Amino acid sequence: MAGGAEPEFSAGGVVLSPDEETPHCVVIVPTRRAADGSKVLALPKGHPDPGESALDGALREVREEAGVTAELVTELGDVRYFYMRQGRRIAKVVRFFLMRATGGDIADHDHEVEAARWVTLEEAAATLSYAGEREMVRKALLHLQPNG
Repeated sequence: MAGGAEPEFSAGGVVLSPDEETPHCVVIVPTRRAADGSKVLALPKGHPDPGESALDGALREVREEAGVTAELVTELGDVRYFYMRQGRRIAKVVRFFLMRATGGDIADHDHEVEAARWVTLEEAAATLSYAGEREMVRKALLHLQPNG
């Protein structure tokens, strides 16, 4: 990315409910607000720990932020964007994985999250705060189609 600096990297998941008939995914409302002060509706994600793979970091972040354990279905791709931090433009890459929940409880999320809840994939694709995350949910929907 621009300037030769390594982009900031995070990893996260579109986590499907175990219910095959009407797939839902888990979304979170982080305690941190958007730049304009509004609440954010997001997918669980965060920075991998040192030595942790993107997938392992994503699985851990899903557990911490959404309260659920999950397993990998497939990699969905990367979202790339810029944001401002203390007057500096920061390049960011977030790798998303499609996952299926295997256990846990969405009430068991960490202190960085105000709420976690299950919504249909269609609702997530329409209501998530960030365009890149809405696109990852649309990719998940395509993957789940019979010929996807």
